Amino acid sequence: MSDRHGRFAWYELLTTDMAAAKVFYGRVVGWDAKDGSAAFPYTILTADHAEVGGLMELPPEARRMGAMPRWVGYVEVDDIDGTVERLKRLGGSVFVPPTDSNIGRVSIVADPQTATFGLLGGLKCGGPLEQPEKPGQVGWRELFAADGKKAFAFYSELFGWQLAERENDLLESYQLIAQGGRTFGGIFPKLPRAPVPFWLYYVEVPDIALAVARVKEGGGRVVQGPMELLGGSWIARCIDPQGAMFSLQGKTSQTGIAPASTRELDWATEWGGFASRGRVVAKPKGADRTAPKREIK
Repeated sequence: MSDRHGRFAWYELLTTDMAAAKVFYGRVVGWDAKDGSAAFPYTILTADHAEVGGLMELPPEARRMGAMPRWVGYVEVDDIDGTVERLKRLGGSVFVPPTDSNIGRVSIVADPQTATFGLLGGLKCGGPLEQPEKPGQVGWRELFAADGKKAFAFYSELFGWQLAERENDLLESYQLIAQGGRTFGGIFPKLPRAPVPFWLYYVEVPDIALAVARVKEGGGRVVQGPMELLGGSWIARCIDPQGAMFSLQGKTSQTGIAPASTRELDWATEWGGFASRGRVVAKPKGADRTAPKREIK
């Protein structure tokens, strides 16, 4: 088994307006774009010349089925056809069977709790990076699961993922996950009001305050944050103008960071008190004294 097996290696935005999305993410994240079209229009997104992901139109048949713009993370595997068969035996679903494409052999699938993701074999561009914390790279991934323990068991059996060593400030329900000794993300229970389980991807930015301002200027929405994590990093969960959810994380100069509003803190409380990676966030003024303690540095 190669050391790339089971690692997120590519990220793809399915959107309803490729031109607008290219401009928006170029301003917010700093991505450049180049043509990667084959049988259909496709844009490759780059950060400091490194290929990070792709951009394509949400297929008409997907729109007819009610699909909305979204980010899809692809896990690289040594044998995509064999992995798809194993996924089906483990209770997963296959939306797009293994298909040759301009980026490699791909398949769009879902875990048994319906969170969608991609499988990729023979990747022709991009790939796992040694320094995922560099600006423009995806530095963290989170799965909002219906049942965190069952979700981890599925991915562990499918990819060989391991539970990473817990950090002292993590909540009990947050599971850190690793592959090949590298901690790359976390799993925790979604709220009942969230319609389906899903994966969320965090893009590194050099200044969270500037990035958040550009989200708003570009017609996107900031639905939570910026919120500070222990260690001085900040995160913000956002929605782009076409409706795809994504997250930002990074340091900040502190200029332009406004205190989190009561509405944002209420939203965070509804999410179970998480900011990211299981770290708790501020307790809204007047909140129930019996609620879990939350703090912002």
